[in-house]
Amino acid sequence: MKAEILAVGTELLMGQITNTNAQYISQKLNSIGIDVYYHSVVGDNSGRLKESLLNALNRCDLVIMAGGLGPTQDDLTKETVADVLEKKLVLHEESLERIKLFFDRMKREMTDNNIKQAYLPEGCTVIENNNGTAPGCIVEKDAKIVVMLPGPPKEMKPMLDDTVIPYLEQKSGYKTVSKYLRVFGIGESQLEDRIMDLVDAQKEVTIATYAKEGQVTVRLTTKCKTYEEAIFKIKPVEEEIAGRLGDNLYSTEDEELEYVASKLLIEHGITISLAESCTGGMIASRLTDVPGISKVFNRGIVSYSNEAKMENLSVSPETLEKYGAVSRQTAIEMAEGVRKTAKTDLGISVTGIAGPDGGTDQKPVGLVYVALADKSGCDCRELRLTGNRDRIRNMTTLYVFDMIRRYVLGAVRINKE
Repeated sequence: MKAEILAVGTELLMGQITNTNAQYISQKLNSIGIDVYYHSVVGDNSGRLKESLLNALNRCDLVIMAGGLGPTQDDLTKETVADVLEKKLVLHEESLERIKLFFDRMKREMTDNNIKQAYLPEGCTVIENNNGTAPGCIVEKDAKIVVMLPGPPKEMKPMLDDTVIPYLEQKSGYKTVSKYLRVFGIGESQLEDRIMDLVDAQKEVTIATYAKEGQVTVRLTTKCKTYEEAIFKIKPVEEEIAGRLGDNLYSTEDEELEYVASKLLIEHGITISLAESCTGGMIASRLTDVPGISKVFNRGIVSYSNEAKMENLSVSPETLEKYGAVSRQTAIEMAEGVRKTAKTDLGISVTGIAGPDGGTDQKPVGLVYVALADKSGCDCRELRLTGNRDRIRNMTTLYVFDMIRRYVLGAVRINKE
C-alpha cells in the first residue's frame, strides 16, 4: 500500500509551526508495512487543497490528512474531501453530543460554528477525539482510503495510534521492522566502504547509512508478516556488519553513546567524577540524563579558569605556567585531581579551545585534551577537531563517552605518565 501524508494549514507554509505530524505518521505507517511515498503541505485554500488531494489520490492508495478540521471558515478539509469523493456531509449526532460535553467540562460557551465539526462524510468511520472538539474520520471509495485527523499533535497522535493504525494494520498484513546499529570513531564514507559489497548485494534486507554529527547509524530494514520472521532475516546481516565494524560499533539497539557508557558504569559499579573546562558542564548534563546514574556519578566540576583548576583540582601553578591550560599535562592533573577529591574510581577531564577565537599557530581552535585517570595512572588523548564552537564541544563530549565505554570494556589501557 502506497501512502501520502497531506498536511493542511497556511501556518505550516509560513513557518509559524513545524510539521512534526508528518514525521510521526510516517513512523507509524512504516511500522505496519505501509510505504510512505510523499509528504505534501497545502494552505487553507479550497482550490489548492482540492488539487493536492486529487494528485495524492492519483498516485497513492492511502492519503492521511492532518489539519483543517476546526470550526472556522478556513477549515476546509472535510468539505474538500466530500466534494472530491462525491459524499454528502451529514450531521453525526454522537459527535455533536461529545462536542457539547467537551464545552460543558471546560465551563465554556459553545458557539454555533462548532456544530460544523460534527458534520462528516456519509458512510465514514468516525474517529473519536478525546482531547479536543474535532472528530476525525476514515472514508473509503474505489479502493482508495482517505483519513482525516485534526492538526494539533496532542489530538492527532492518540487518534492515529488508537484507531487509524489498528484499522490500517488489518489491511496491510505486513510489518516493517528495522534494526539500528550505532557507530562512533569512523566517518560515513569509511563505514560505507567496509560494507559496500553488502549494500550492492542487498535483497530482502535493505541497508542504509546516515550520519549525525560525529556518529553514523546503519539501518537494516525488512518487511514481513511477523516481527519474528523479520528479525530472523535481519540477524545474519547484522552479525556480518558488526564483525566488520569491530569496536567502533557501540550499540545494536539504537542507543545514544552517553546511555551506553553510563549503563556500563552502572552495571560494573564504577564510580566517576568530572572536571570540565571547554565543555562547560555538557558532559555532566548528558550523564545526568541517564536514569540511575546517581549510583556512580559523584560530582562534576566546571573549572573554566586557571584559578578554579588550581583551587578545586590541585593543578599546579608551575604546570599552568609552563604548559598552559590547554595541554596534556594540565588535563592529566585535572583528571587525577578530581578523582582524588571525589574519591571515585575514575576521574575524567577535558580542556581545549572551542573557539571561535583563542587559537594560535601552536594551539589552534579545535585542540582538545581528554584524560581518564584511575588508581593505576592516566590515559590522555589529544583531539584535533574542526567546525564551530558547538560542534567542537559536542564532539569532545562524544569522545569522552566513547573513552569511558572502551575503558569499561577493557579497550583503553592506563599507563603511568
